[in-house]
Amino acid sequence: MKSHCEHSPEAKCPVRLSGRIRRYWSQRASAFSQVRRQELHSDKADRWWSEIAPYLPASDGGKPLRVLDVGTGAGFLAILLARHGCEATGVDSSGPMLDEARRLARQDGRHVTFLPMDAQRLDFADGSFDCIVARNVTWTLLDPHAAYREWWRVLRPGGCLLNFDADYGAVDFTALGGTTGQHAHAGMAHDLLREGERIRQELPLSRECRPHWDKETLARIGFAGCSCDRELSGRIFAVRDESFNPVPMFALRAVKPS
Repeated sequence: MKSHCEHSPEAKCPVRLSGRIRRYWSQRASAFSQVRRQELHSDKADRWWSEIAPYLPASDGGKPLRVLDVGTGAGFLAILLARHGCEATGVDSSGPMLDEARRLARQDGRHVTFLPMDAQRLDFADGSFDCIVARNVTWTLLDPHAAYREWWRVLRPGGCLLNFDADYGAVDFTALGGTTGQHAHAGMAHDLLREGERIRQELPLSRECRPHWDKETLARIGFAGCSCDRELSGRIFAVRDESFNPVPMFALRAVKPS
């Protein structure tokens, strides 16, 4: 029996699928930015900070922590970290998303470096960052194992990885638009939902058991203290509004040993 990947022409052409993924997120950039703007100016910003702050490593001699937001999108986490004194850098493969991120950072009065970059091939030296954060990114990647290796490489010894994601591979995207009440996918055009569903079916993590796969992969790469908190959504999305995520999120935390 052939696997799903063998049946799919897109799976045999990762360059083509990569372009579709980039176009999909670029089409969502404007609406995505509006949701992130609302989130930055709500109590969710404080809730997200409370999920991050306890796990940040100690700074070196009082210097600002160097933090990388991988797949930054409209820049929410990078801007939030800059608010709290971090030297924040955000990278994303979508130009329109980066444009929105720069706009939101200017409106917030924060200096954040935003760069076009592939999360699986980072153009940074080894050990460049004290912390890496990612939100709803890993599931979108064509080679998540390579991404985790890269994130390990650019972390300094003693640095931490905070990865907030969900098992989106188990979700039918076309059904999300019909979810009742306020949520981040409400009002999405049906053609975008259909394209998101087609892409989801091609992604490698849609065929893995998550977050079990992530914890095992991080440990094999060399991360220590790998843990998964499945109660994240209950704390972040206590109130249903425009940024509500109907897919339960989890928090993966790991450290690069000194």
